[in-house]
Amino acid sequence: MLKRSVPPDPYAFLPELPSLRLLSDDVEEGGSLAGAHFLEGGNVSPALAWGPGPEGTVSYAVTCFDPDAPTPGGVWHWILADLPAHVLGLPAGGEPGIGRALRNDLGTVGYAGAAPPPGDRAHRYIFAVHALSVAELPVDEGTPAALTGFHLTLNSLARGTFTAHARTPVPTTA
Repeated sequence: MLKRSVPPDPYAFLPELPSLRLLSDDVEEGGSLAGAHFLEGGNVSPALAWGPGPEGTVSYAVTCFDPDAPTPGGVWHWILADLPAHVLGLPAGGEPGIGRALRNDLGTVGYAGAAPPPGDRAHRYIFAVHALSVAELPVDEGTPAALTGFHLTLNSLARGTFTAHARTPVPTTA
């Protein structure tokens, strides 16, 4: 196991915002992600539902961030932006044609499932919905995830989060 301290919740360091309700039929707050939500197990994003944003909400973005990845800045696993204001949820795997999938830190566009290193402690996967004051974020598929996160912070009116956990089983020897 990699020995290191547990990073804090990254959203605790951002400007305080009104809270949005964010739920999933696939995983409970504090629960474990199913195999289908792992990168090597199906790579399917969980179903999500959220409450309406405050007045002035023009669009939403959905993200998944792993603060426990063994990097100085965690790993963005998913950024789906430009969801119209009338969209208040997504089925498992997302919905084709709804929103704009952006680059994650694994070098792909779209959802990249849980992938903690073998034998490492359980990682936290923080799913968030961001109510935004703009219809489109000023980014494209080549924009680094951290810069997209910057634009999310600047344009967020409210945010809801829930945390799920995932751990890759320790390999057994025969």
